Amino acid sequence: MAYTIEAMKLTVYVPGSVPYEEALEWQYSLVEKRRAGEIGDTLILLEHPPVLTTGRRKQEHNILINTEALKIPVVKTNRGGEVTYHGPGQLVGYLIVDLADFSRKIKQFVHNLEDVFVCFLDSEYGIQAQRHDKHRGVWVGDDKITAIGLAIEREITMHGFAFNINTDLDHFKWIVPCGISDKGVTSLEKLTGKKQDMNTLIPRLAEVYREVFSYDSMELIYGRE
Repeated sequence: MAYTIEAMKLTVYVPGSVPYEEALEWQYSLVEKRRAGEIGDTLILLEHPPVLTTGRRKQEHNILINTEALKIPVVKTNRGGEVTYHGPGQLVGYLIVDLADFSRKIKQFVHNLEDVFVCFLDSEYGIQAQRHDKHRGVWVGDDKITAIGLAIEREITMHGFAFNINTDLDHFKWIVPCGISDKGVTSLEKLTGKKQDMNTLIPRLAEVYREVFSYDSMELIYGRE
């Protein structure tokens, strides 16, 4: 069951493709503005050029390629979780949210975030996705379609999710995705058998996010702040 947020507005930025480190600095800037009360809760929906990112722990053993030879950047971050891949065709969502509005219940917050994709995939595509007993994220069978990894900076969230839409799944062979060696990954394109229109999909997903988290209104902004 989603939380009820009274008189709350969600701002959603859709800037297109943004280099990972540039987007990371943007997140830190928005976190400070959210903490200062200068902005409300914010969701960024974007794509990245190919990049590998890691969480707080050392994860070199889960990277299976020579990243320098292939010129694939590896960025260490403050989020939870293991190594993951971002690239074109994958919709990455960054959540700048004050957890004080959610009674500081991070487990329920993540549960609701997983609900967004379970509901979206069911209502829009008739795909039955679910949670996994041991692993975070959203799964279709034994294949992960949405990875989730958050960081909390003094009660303000950052980072978020990576939703495989038209993602090149061969790129996941560069790593042990999220440190899980006995499971696979999938994409919406693979499950439906056709490439998806990101421009059509993004506002529909944003609306499901707004509904699950019970925001009163939403402003969709194409571009940066």
